[in-house]
Amino acid sequence: MADGRLTVGSTLPATRVLAAELRVSRGVIVEAYRRLTEDGHLEGRRRGGTTVVAVPAAAPTARFVGDEPPHMTAPPRPTAAGTLFDGAPGVDVFDLLRAAPARVDLTPGRPDLTAFPRAAWLKAERAVLTGLPADNLGYGDPRGTPQLRRALTDWLARTRGIRADPDEVVVLAGTSQALSLLAPVLRADGIDAVAVEDPGSLGIRQHLRHGNLATPPVPVDGDGVRVAALRATGARAVLLTPAHQFPTGVVMSGERRRELLRWAQEGGLILEDDYDAEHRYDRPPVPALRTLLADHGCYLGSVSKLLAPALRIGWVIPPRRHRDALIDLKRFTDLGNAVLPQLVLARLMASGDLERQLRLLRVRHRRRRDTMIRAVVEHLPGAVVRGAAAGLHLTVTYEADVPDTELAAAALARGVKCHPLSWHRQLPGPPGLVLGYAATPVRALTEGVAILGQAWRELSRGGPGPARRKGRHLSSDLLRD
Repeated sequence: MADGRLTVGSTLPATRVLAAELRVSRGVIVEAYRRLTEDGHLEGRRRGGTTVVAVPAAAPTARFVGDEPPHMTAPPRPTAAGTLFDGAPGVDVFDLLRAAPARVDLTPGRPDLTAFPRAAWLKAERAVLTGLPADNLGYGDPRGTPQLRRALTDWLARTRGIRADPDEVVVLAGTSQALSLLAPVLRADGIDAVAVEDPGSLGIRQHLRHGNLATPPVPVDGDGVRVAALRATGARAVLLTPAHQFPTGVVMSGERRRELLRWAQEGGLILEDDYDAEHRYDRPPVPALRTLLADHGCYLGSVSKLLAPALRIGWVIPPRRHRDALIDLKRFTDLGNAVLPQLVLARLMASGDLERQLRLLRVRHRRRRDTMIRAVVEHLPGAVVRGAAAGLHLTVTYEADVPDTELAAAALARGVKCHPLSWHRQLPGPPGLVLGYAATPVRALTEGVAILGQAWRELSRGGPGPARRKGRHLSSDLLRD
């Protein structure tokens, strides 16, 4: 699979056959198949045999000293992407980080793309095309196909407790497009600022600012966003992630929800980004705020964390007063999302295949989460793990006098990608890292956190060279070296 001889779709020999060919115990082959299946490379299909569903990405070439493993030698020369940790992150920071080569990718927000339900998607797509009237291949409704909007209302009622009519739902190209279209709608309503959680998503903040909306920060504590601080900003709107706050993982408490409702009833608007609430492991997900808000809330969701970002399918349930303006903007932006993927997704939702996929993912994600927590305890002693009950990432904070941007830069130089927590802050706070685990095999998770621990220890005690003693950023010295 690594060298290209086995491609996606290839069927592997039966374990008995391969064991006989290689003259090894069948148990060796069974264990190898099991590990490759757990890592997301293989899938057992009963009578269809064991099939390759994902192949490893080509590893970046690097020169190492002797036979030592890469993380035990001097850090390899970083690419120009190493500069992304110097100064404030730019609008292209996520593009640069995605392009940076690394052996272990722990960036948050990445679902396990190897687990995409290809067979179920193909089956649904064939069924849709078989029965699709020719008229449905024309221009669609800019709000989204009626089939998907009906399926979405059923799905949200089952999984998030939201009661909505299909006519209230607008299908969009993900949460990013929702924010881009909402910005002019809000400005037309006299709203020029949307308060945001702190820490909170850098990407969300960038989208709002691109829409000429100010983003005053509101601190988050163990109960969620501080409503008194929200009032102090004077903002008439706020964007929240109440079911699983990004990046801290806090679930908004009942008392804080009641305070927030009072604020909304006084004229405030809540933009609820329900980005990964389905991925909950230790207890059922809390209901969405939209169940209590009606016309004081705007609910945002997508399949980016559930299936794949490449589908570019999301939805918004806007307040009644903003719905027509939002639909008009969607119409004049792109005439509506592509129809066929909407119909396929609607069928997956209606058939129960999407819920089966979610159950599969929960098992896999829980195992990877537990592996990462154990690795953090072993390799980053004293660090505090946050947000473990749900989602696709963990946030780790620490007390050492090591800027998290330096730690992230040192990790990238050693082949591990992650987000420094400070990227997602506007206010001062303790350093930390935001570490995604959903898309990374178990063994790579352990290796990646071990490399982070090595970088953290070196920086904590002054590092292997003069960079820390001179007070300069390690990332800059690595570039010069």
